[in-house]
Amino acid sequence: MAIVNLRYMGINQRGTIVAVKVSGELGRRIREMGLVPGTEITVKQRAPLNDPVALRVMGGTLTLRNNEADYIEVETEPVNK
Repeated sequence: MAIVNLRYMGINQRGTIVAVKVSGELGRRIREMGLVPGTEITVKQRAPLNDPVALRVMGGTLTLRNNEADYIEVETEPVNK
């Protein structure tokens, strides 16, 4: 398993968040969405220009822009196609 930036995860790739490297209002907003260390996520879809990205988190779906995803580091699993 490797630690990568959320922006670079592939569709259907799963992983566990290991760090959220932003503070202030954006950091609070990301954490309020449930994106905290230890949370399992799956990349479900990307828009045609790869921004935003749709994630499956705790049984729900949410979207993040790449500039928000840049602050999240994920320990990844191999891509399931």
